[in-house]
Amino acid sequence: MKSTDKFTDKAELYAKYRPSYPLEYIDYLISEAGLNENCMIADIGSGTGILSGQLLEKGLTVIGVEPNDDMRLVAEQTLKPNSRFISVKATAENTTINDDSIDLVTVAQAFHWFDMEKFRLECQRILKQDAKVALVWNSRDGSSDINKESADICQKYCPNFKGFSGGMEETPIAFPQFFKDGKYELKFFRNDLPFNLSGFLGRYLSASYAPKKTDKEYHLFITALSNLFEKYSSNGKIVIPNITRSYVGKV
Repeated sequence: MKSTDKFTDKAELYAKYRPSYPLEYIDYLISEAGLNENCMIADIGSGTGILSGQLLEKGLTVIGVEPNDDMRLVAEQTLKPNSRFISVKATAENTTINDDSIDLVTVAQAFHWFDMEKFRLECQRILKQDAKVALVWNSRDGSSDINKESADICQKYCPNFKGFSGGMEETPIAFPQFFKDGKYELKFFRNDLPFNLSGFLGRYLSASYAPKKTDKEYHLFITALSNLFEKYSSNGKIVIPNITRSYVGKV
């Protein structure tokens, strides 16, 4: 399956259960990139528009570049009333955006799907001089027991599981290769996530590697996750330790 098709049929789950980004991170991004209301951001692999929407709320203009029709349609339905949102069907490696027109490129939860070198060249083409790229992930805190146990469940019941965030947490070598001269700023923001059972299950089912209802592993996956929720929850609620990881630099 092509990477652009991996979230087909998962767009509604993704929009409903994927977390947004801490306001502290959004403010940091605006400050770090020197953004104002006249700036143009390209949100590449914009999905259902979670990060795009938060940037629009700050009065910025956002081009959402998303190749998957299901994901892009959800973003358009949610964000189109905002005249500052421009939706584009295109890939990270060929955005169709004009040369030297972008003040910041953002990539939320998607960099691990791209051809890194082709995307780097595309960023160089569309970015204004000295403009930056921001890569960001909402990542489970790997030091917590519940996240360790949920990874074991995913490993057991999800044939396509290669680690959370596509394994990017285990392969940091990509970042020095991607950013100019290997230089970038890495920052962490706490973003712990409260869930009830349906939200907890939905968060995992929204992942590209999660089995669909027609897959033989689906019910076993749900049962194992439900048991894990029962083990760690209190009064029907749970908080998942989560960290927002940000990488910002020039390319």
